[in-house]
Amino acid sequence: MTDRPRLSIGLPVYNGEEYLAESLDALLGQTYEDFELVISDNASTDGTESICRKYAAQDSRIRYLRLPRNVGATPNHNYVFTQCRGELFKWASHDDLYARDLLRRCVEALDERPDVILAHADQAVIDGDGRVKVPYEYTLATDSPHAPERFRSMLFEPGGDDFYGVIRADALRRVKPMDSYHHADRTFVAEIALHGRFHQVPELLYFRRDHPTRAERANPSKRARCVNLDPRRAGLLHPTPRLLAEYVWGFASAIRRAPLSAADRRACYRHLAAWMTSRVRPGAGERVEDRAPVDPAALTVSVDALVAGREGRRA
Repeated sequence: MTDRPRLSIGLPVYNGEEYLAESLDALLGQTYEDFELVISDNASTDGTESICRKYAAQDSRIRYLRLPRNVGATPNHNYVFTQCRGELFKWASHDDLYARDLLRRCVEALDERPDVILAHADQAVIDGDGRVKVPYEYTLATDSPHAPERFRSMLFEPGGDDFYGVIRADALRRVKPMDSYHHADRTFVAEIALHGRFHQVPELLYFRRDHPTRAERANPSKRARCVNLDPRRAGLLHPTPRLLAEYVWGFASAIRRAPLSAADRRACYRHLAAWMTSRVRPGAGERVEDRAPVDPAALTVSVDALVAGREGRRA
C-alpha cells in the first residue's frame, strides 16, 4: 500500500459478524489494489471486532477503528469518511458483495470523464445465501449534463444505490454530511447529484444483500429506523408529518446550497413542488429490494463467478 492510496473505502459496521468476512474477501480480492480499507466498528458486541482484527493483521491496507460507544449508523458513516485519505472514496457495507472488477471499472470511468463526480455499476439484490432476488435496471438520468434533470430523476424514479459508488472526495466534502431522518440517504445523494454528473458502468458488478437482520428489515417502523440511524433521536417524537417535513426540507436545503444558476435553482424547486403532489404515485421512492422477487435464472451471469473468493486475500 502507498503512503497515500488513491482510493479510500470506508466500511462502517455494527454487529456484522454473519456476513462481514465474505464482504471483506470480496473487497480485498479486487483487481484494483491502490486503496485503503478503513473499518469503523460502532462498538459491536458480537464477533465483529475479532474478525476485523484478524483481517487487519493479514492485510496492510486495512485500518481498524473501534468506537467506544454506539453512535448510530449515520454518525458512523460520516465519521469513517473523515478518517480516509484518498482522492476517491467509497462507502462499503459489511453484508454486500462486490465483483472483482468493480473498483477498477469505477475508477477508470472517473479517469475517463473528468466532469463525472460519482461512478457506480449495475447491481442485483441477493438474499442471505447469495442467491439473486432482483436484478435492477438503472433508469435514473444522473448522467445528464443538466442539474435540474438529474435532480428530477432522483425525485421521481425508484432509487438506486448511488450512495455506494466511487465518489470524488473533494465533491463529497462540498455537501452537507448525511442526516438521520427517514430516507436521508436519498436527499444526501440528490445533493451530490446537484454538484455533478454520475456514470453508471453497464456491467453487473455490485450485489446488495437483503436479509432479515438488515437495518431496514430489523427496524420496520420509521421511528425505529431513525433511532438506528442516530440514538439521539430516541427521545424525539417521530410522527409522519415531522418526518415528511424533514425529508422535504432536506431536498429544499440541498437546492439552496448547491452551486446552481438562478434558472436551474428555480427549475429544481419546480420539480420538488411537482414531486410533493405526486407522492401517491405507485412505486414512488421504491427501493430495489422491495420489489417482487424474480427467477434468478433470468440472469446470464453467476454471482460466484464475479465475486472474489477467499483466495483473493493477500497478507
